Amino acid sequence: MEKKELETRLIHGDYDREKHYGSLTPPMYQTSTFTFDSAEQGEARFAGDESGYIYSRLGNPTVDMLEKKIADLEDGEAGLAFASGMAAVSSVLLALLKTKEHVLVSEGVYGCTYGFLQLIEDRYGVEHHFISMDSEEAIQGQIRDNTKVLYVETPINPTMKLIDLEMVIRVAKKNGLKVVVDNTFCSPYLQQPLNLGADVVIHSATKYIGGHGDVIAGLAVGKEEFIQEVRGTTLKDIGGVMAPFDAWLLIRGLKTLSVRMDRHCENAAKLYEKIKTHPKVKRVVYPGDPDFVQYDLANKQMRQPGGLITFEVEGGKVEAQKLLNQLNMIQVAVSLGDAETLIQHPATMTHAVIPEEKRLGMGITDSMLRLSVGLESVEDIWNDLSQALNQEKYNVEKTLATETK
Repeated sequence: MEKKELETRLIHGDYDREKHYGSLTPPMYQTSTFTFDSAEQGEARFAGDESGYIYSRLGNPTVDMLEKKIADLEDGEAGLAFASGMAAVSSVLLALLKTKEHVLVSEGVYGCTYGFLQLIEDRYGVEHHFISMDSEEAIQGQIRDNTKVLYVETPINPTMKLIDLEMVIRVAKKNGLKVVVDNTFCSPYLQQPLNLGADVVIHSATKYIGGHGDVIAGLAVGKEEFIQEVRGTTLKDIGGVMAPFDAWLLIRGLKTLSVRMDRHCENAAKLYEKIKTHPKVKRVVYPGDPDFVQYDLANKQMRQPGGLITFEVEGGKVEAQKLLNQLNMIQVAVSLGDAETLIQHPATMTHAVIPEEKRLGMGITDSMLRLSVGLESVEDIWNDLSQALNQEKYNVEKTLATETK
């Protein structure tokens, strides 16, 4: 059968309605366990001699539908669902790394990823180093005898710096290393790292894949053998499994991913043009900016520039927080990819766990704000943001209340 386009597969992929009584919408199997026809069948399933469901921590039909769907969308062999994006990150890295081994990491990763890497180094002796990944030489020079993994975010959270995936993967293959890519900022609609040669793709499905701010979830896609290894070890035994209802929400969210991403990207492009000219904005970082230093790379490996804009305001932390406190429609919240436009202050929120010196070295300043552009009218988004930027006097009482929490 001819493979359909991504937009069609988002809606129809890997769902056989005849197996579910003709139900238009995939059903939800909200059950903790599954019954066996006989004691012998139970024994056969636990022994792996017979396929079938046992217990929802080990597998569930609704979760299984989602896993097959994300594997198809990322052009991977198999997918795996987790209770959160960090469950996906930690499970994959624990499956790939052992004590005294080493992972190289792109600069500026999500704060909790940073925290997890520090935890497994401090407690279990798994070493990590953050490097720029700007060139083959920069990466090659940091590879050690015990290096096993290159871990990449692109675009990097929240600086929006891009990593050339083809270049990173080329170096990794020369050295026999695995490449793990956090694809959360793009979703499979904008970027497909497995098609460039990456080994594993990770998503915080909470973001664009869910798209409605109502689910916490993670996903991973890779080779069948590796995904089944993770399923039977770090997922099963640590237990960061996805609930059937969350899987059902994500299947629903995926149906509109393409139209949502098109609108996110369209709104971001228009909003960027307005933000960059405002006198209180000293710097804007957006992959769709023709003057963006990695503009050509964005066009090469991303379908569109995405729905996130990072900008710095004149001043520092106080001025950034005052701006946030003047917003009305735009919500101050630490997520992204929702229908609502969200804004946050990385230095004191998502990346607060990172020591100041390292944070500044990653380019995360006190005046930086990360804007996740939503699906509202772009004029209404801009009207709210511009009135906050234009305030001569800030709500001091609200600011002080925030600082004392």
